[in-house]
Amino acid sequence: MKGDALMIVGLTGGIATGKSTMSRALAELGMCVIDADVIARDVVAVGTEGLQELVAQFGREFLTPDGELDRAKLGNVIFADASSRERLNQIIHPRVRAEMWHRARHYVGEDPSRVAILDVPLLIEGGTHTVMDANVLVYAPVDVQLARLMARNGLSEAQARARIDAQWPIDQKRALVDVLVDNSGAIEQVSALAVRLMATLEAWAVSGPGGDGRFGPAHEVRPIVLA
Repeated sequence: MKGDALMIVGLTGGIATGKSTMSRALAELGMCVIDADVIARDVVAVGTEGLQELVAQFGREFLTPDGELDRAKLGNVIFADASSRERLNQIIHPRVRAEMWHRARHYVGEDPSRVAILDVPLLIEGGTHTVMDANVLVYAPVDVQLARLMARNGLSEAQARARIDAQWPIDQKRALVDVLVDNSGAIEQVSALAVRLMATLEAWAVSGPGGDGRFGPAHEVRPIVLA
């Protein structure tokens, strides 16, 4: 985190911007990517305190016959109701953050030249971006998000817009990150973008924090755009 001789990077995006595809590409290049969605599943697995608290808040009707969380059913509720979404976040986010920090600091602590990437869909909405050494936004304009989401999930335009609107506007996030990866093109471009992003972050890890206290040379205009 900021102030430490370590480099922990937040990776975020918006729904259907291609963040998960970028995350996988970085992992395939050998980078340490810690996925908040994977951890979020772990902290509400059968038998966990997280699942017990969800049931207490939302009811047993959100469990499958096997006692697991019915994610699709709960998702329909939280995307349509901000208060329910906030209650869910209050249960899950603290548990996910604690586990992510533990894994990232263990990995980077073994070698200060390493970079740990925390893949967090709600990095900015939850305020976690403020404690990262650097932040990366995988970006696509709203019209591209909408088309991808409708095609990918078989949603109507109204359903897709509701899911996009449940997050911060993608253009609002641009001002809060250090690197913007323009992923509005074809999926074939992702691998090349991932290589460029990895090179940027690894160079920052070697050079250390810039004059403004963040990683990267102080003179660089942020966000740096990779396209």
